[in-house]
Amino acid sequence: MTDENGTPAPGAEKTGIGNTSRRIADAMRAAILSGELPPGSRIRQEELAARYGASRIPVRSALSILEADGLVKLVANSGAWVSQFDLSECEEFYRIREQIEPLLLRASLPGLAAEIFDQMESLAEQMASTDSAEEFLRLDREFHSLSYSGAKTVVLDEIVQRMWNMTHHYRLMFTRVFLEQGDTIVHDEHRMLVRALRERDADQAALVATGHIRRTRLQLARHPELFTVHHSP
Repeated sequence: MTDENGTPAPGAEKTGIGNTSRRIADAMRAAILSGELPPGSRIRQEELAARYGASRIPVRSALSILEADGLVKLVANSGAWVSQFDLSECEEFYRIREQIEPLLLRASLPGLAAEIFDQMESLAEQMASTDSAEEFLRLDREFHSLSYSGAKTVVLDEIVQRMWNMTHHYRLMFTRVFLEQGDTIVHDEHRMLVRALRERDADQAALVATGHIRRTRLQLARHPELFTVHHSP
């Protein structure tokens, strides 16, 4: 943006850098969550700058955004990597989720309209009929995001979203396992959650959510091979 003399308006350059940073961060987030960049992958700033036709400044800003999301780890004087966690770390994330997601669900329930439950029910049936792990996770995230959409809290929702981002890769690998095994418990839990929400039963909904998260944590612990260390190139 410029004034009538063609001079950049105050803050225009900074705004441009911010927009570029968000564009790069969005593209990198998609690459990480899709598995294109698996945990432990080295992220080279010069390659990102060349790929997106940007300077180092918006690239560094984009990596800081992704670090705040829990998707990237920045090491001083060393570089950036896609975040990678071992089983004990992932179990800790899930134990935190077991405590905070029922809180978010309780905060959300009074603000949920009946049509939200219809949408969730439809998503639950779509999840039950797909054999694609990627599609399942996309639908699953939309399903649970809808259940939290009535909450007015900002901080709690951001924490939950960060936890989901940090564990996404491991949930993707586990989803592939349970789809291959034909496990249907997760679908029953989704239907139970919708029923509890429809009945405005916050206690039952929180109980289902806690059990849903805990069962995944326990199942992940039975598959330590999912946490095999990825060596950076």
